[in-house]
Amino acid sequence: MPQPTAELNTKQQKALESLLTAPTHEAAAKAAGISTPTLWRYMKEDAFTVAYRVARREAVSLSIAHLQRAGGLAVATLVNVARDTNATPGARVAAAKCILDLSMKSIELEDLQVRVEQLEVLSKVKP
Repeated sequence: MPQPTAELNTKQQKALESLLTAPTHEAAAKAAGISTPTLWRYMKEDAFTVAYRVARREAVSLSIAHLQRAGGLAVATLVNVARDTNATPGARVAAAKCILDLSMKSIELEDLQVRVEQLEVLSKVKP
């Protein structure tokens, strides 16, 4: 599958990179060496829009991977706070509540995954 950025010229590629890192469209345009109206024009072009969407998804995917790697530490921290008899009662209750809430959400997600998989199998069966 061809890369979405393959259809973009050098200035558009720079604009795309700048959009992912700059705090505003104006700052992105400046960093890319183009005017703000030019950036807005790029953003109306199908090829640029597709490339931007793909780039944003990739950036979010990387962020999610970082969060997942830190998940074990976060759980250990919650468990440590819940067990720490020197922690305030409010902190211990908050940690315990968070652990219970996240446990319930994970069960709900697993149940939904199973249901979706079952529906996918059923949708492939022809009557």
